[in-house]
Amino acid sequence: MVIIAVAMADGQDVEKKLASTLFRFGNPGNEKPGVVTDKGKMVDVSAFGEDYNESFFEKDGLNRLEKWLAGNLSKCPAVPAGVRIASCVARPSKIVAIGLNYANHIKESGAAMPNEPVIFMKASTALCGPNDNVVLPRNSSKTDWEVELAIVIGKKASYVTEGEAMNYIAGFTVINDYSERSFQLEGTGQWTKGKSADTFAPLGPYLVTPEAIGNAQDLKIWLKVNGIMLQQSNTNDMIFNIPFLVSYVSRYMTLLPGDVIATGTPAGVGLGLKPPRYLKAGDIVELGIDKLGGQKQLVVASDH
Repeated sequence: MVIIAVAMADGQDVEKKLASTLFRFGNPGNEKPGVVTDKGKMVDVSAFGEDYNESFFEKDGLNRLEKWLAGNLSKCPAVPAGVRIASCVARPSKIVAIGLNYANHIKESGAAMPNEPVIFMKASTALCGPNDNVVLPRNSSKTDWEVELAIVIGKKASYVTEGEAMNYIAGFTVINDYSERSFQLEGTGQWTKGKSADTFAPLGPYLVTPEAIGNAQDLKIWLKVNGIMLQQSNTNDMIFNIPFLVSYVSRYMTLLPGDVIATGTPAGVGLGLKPPRYLKAGDIVELGIDKLGGQKQLVVASDH
């Protein structure tokens, strides 16, 4: 197995596997898998013969890809410049999201401190690439932004203990949990309804494995709208940490390989501003998390 020594933030060297930073690229419906090499080169690994989907993770795909790369990396072509970057995993069976999980976000929302995680779902059809346009839903008026750390599940998880939870994580990525607040909070007030419009779950650009991240509970997280910094925090502000969230969610539903858990957003969402501010066509949203890369979306009006 070929490994690369990398210096982490604490100054200690760790072994970084070749298959530690994954991405997908290509036009919608024709995406291909790729990896980022230790030199930062983005290469096409479609010759491996699998996409980054449930089957890939279920059948120990990360380790199999690692072994394959050891003998084939030099043959992998470079990804063309300017190509579309897709979601870093293929459409998962579900996207589970956690609400009210940053202390400062709870303060700005005026909500009570939760005794346990707030769980809701985002439709998997909301999934899109990290730099795709975000489309304002028909009849929407209060579309909001939410930068979040996302967990990608690596193997089937049911009633997992907190101590075991990290063994069930394939990696981490960035998600923008877009929310139409009028659908979410007004009328019958259904969170899933306000979170599931097409393009409301940009995911990526990279899936980075836990050993390459180091401490995922200490990452800077940020978001700008039209160049103005509105969210700026650290994942250490989470109320419920990563192992607890995986364990908790697995008590109530079976998590399948490739499933995504969005872990909550820090303060600075449009709903919490005074006065509240929401997105309009032409706005540009940029966001990112340390060691996981960034996203950029243009807001566009629905064409139907």
